[in-house]
Amino acid sequence: MITKGQKINDRYEIIRSIGEGGMANVYLGYDTILDRNVAIKVLRGDLSNDEKFVRRFQREALSASSLAHPNIVEMYDVGEDDGTYYIVMEYVEGKTLKQLLKKRGTLTLSEAIDIMSQLTDGMAHAHDSYIIHRDLKPQNIMIKDDGQIKITDFGIAMALNATQLTQTNSVMGSVHYLPPEQASGKGCTIKSDIYSMGIIFYELLSGSLPFRGENAVEIALKHMKEPLPSLREEHPEIPQSIENIIRRATAKNPKNRYETARDMHEDLLTALDESRMDEEPYQYKYPENENEGKKPKVVEKTEDKENKEVEGKETKKTKKEVKTEEKTPTDEEEDGIGKASKILIIILSIIFVLILFALIFVFLILPSMTSTKSVKVPDCEGKKVSTCEQLLIDAGFEVATKIEVQESSIIKKNLVIKTDPEAGRSIKQGTTITIYKSIGEEVVVIEDYTGRNATEVKELLEAKEIEVTIRKKDVEDDKKYEDDEIIDQSIAKGSELKKGESIILYVANNEEKFPDFIAEGYSIDDVKAFCDENELSCTYTEEETEMYPEGTILYQSRKADTVVARGSNLTVRYAVKPKPKPSPEEEDDDE
Repeated sequence: MITKGQKINDRYEIIRSIGEGGMANVYLGYDTILDRNVAIKVLRGDLSNDEKFVRRFQREALSASSLAHPNIVEMYDVGEDDGTYYIVMEYVEGKTLKQLLKKRGTLTLSEAIDIMSQLTDGMAHAHDSYIIHRDLKPQNIMIKDDGQIKITDFGIAMALNATQLTQTNSVMGSVHYLPPEQASGKGCTIKSDIYSMGIIFYELLSGSLPFRGENAVEIALKHMKEPLPSLREEHPEIPQSIENIIRRATAKNPKNRYETARDMHEDLLTALDESRMDEEPYQYKYPENENEGKKPKVVEKTEDKENKEVEGKETKKTKKEVKTEEKTPTDEEEDGIGKASKILIIILSIIFVLILFALIFVFLILPSMTSTKSVKVPDCEGKKVSTCEQLLIDAGFEVATKIEVQESSIIKKNLVIKTDPEAGRSIKQGTTITIYKSIGEEVVVIEDYTGRNATEVKELLEAKEIEVTIRKKDVEDDKKYEDDEIIDQSIAKGSELKKGESIILYVANNEEKFPDFIAEGYSIDDVKAFCDENELSCTYTEEETEMYPEGTILYQSRKADTVVARGSNLTVRYAVKPKPKPSPEEEDDDE
């Protein structure tokens, strides 16, 4: 358990938690040697106990630490401290690209191109060093207030892929950005990252993801099989050159994609040139589907093959004359045998005809007389329930008395989402059909949370699928607040939030910060009182000087305005009067 004030590897002090994930927790830390704030990512749970994963993780993270590019978060250190595996990296103040999209919905064309230009430039640099990210998504891209982006999570993405942490029916990272070859279990290449960047570009401009589904497997299959929806059909103002870049980057066949991220970057730089405004839609050179264009193999029927073999054998047979001794019957015997045979043949023929007629009646005539006609279930999606009921009745179906309800962010409230059996299926008339009605998208009415415990409110809202961020905020009054007490919120009371939307809860920033002992005129007694109050380990050194009054603070090891972590060390140097030198007489007396 990582706690505030804890020191990792006797160097990095934990200041506070700034993020949690399924693989690691992220903390704001202070590098006591290089005197700077850092982000510390600490592996969680079973991952730390998987020796194979840890070895690969450390090796890949160290490899990624060699990357030096303005659009890639710099890795400073990778190590282990008493079973705690960590990465120390550059601390970026800003928000993720996913958070920006949730706040803005969509970005302007120039903003999206600027972000993608930085992203492709950073990934081109990584690919030049033979490093593939494998988990590119907006959640792994930080954006600073000045618009600069930083790509994160190189080491973890590669280590996860390498140790095959995926389970059946689950995939590493977010399936919404997964390239088809990765979804089908094939190896990753630099073109896999290019596909993910194409999906990100689509989302920046449309505000939505191209492929959605009820589970990860359904979404992965869509990435593998379904064509990317046309961006220009929904947003005709977007130039064809932009759609061509997205279309080429997200080709299902890697042969149809950009060869390198650098090629995609250079294409982005000229995308808005006048000469490219009316360019033709990008056409794939190679089939997108592996079976596309292949002729079906003609297989000779087994019966025909066997008949041909039999005929061949018969033509090779030699004719043989078989001599047999025949007994010649009398005329009376011949007449008797002939008559009996004829009667038997007639009886057997009548029986055969009767049996044949019975079989035809049972298997052909009777089913056609008694069978119910099969018809297709009409499509009721988006229609009123009453309209859907009438369509089903007119088609010859029964309608279930109970109307089922479901949430839907697509179908408006009280309209039909689907039927069971679903639309388009051919089933017998008289079958009972169940109608599913939309109750719309569930919303959460926001209350006034001030004065309540932030952790409890966070758990309450997250249970309703609302994303909650807890941030500290400076208070201007002298009132004392509990560490976890909410003092403000980003969404006003009475507002409605849908699933997946976010709210920020603000708690009082009670963190003590180091004052400027020198500029603020602290005495040595004041400093000692500060150290005692904040449980600091303080070292005091004297400096003999006549330039400053005795007790004046001359040096402090911790910079002003840095966060005070209890138990940390502080060194202070203060002025004392020089000791008087002995007189010559005193020196002689000593001798």
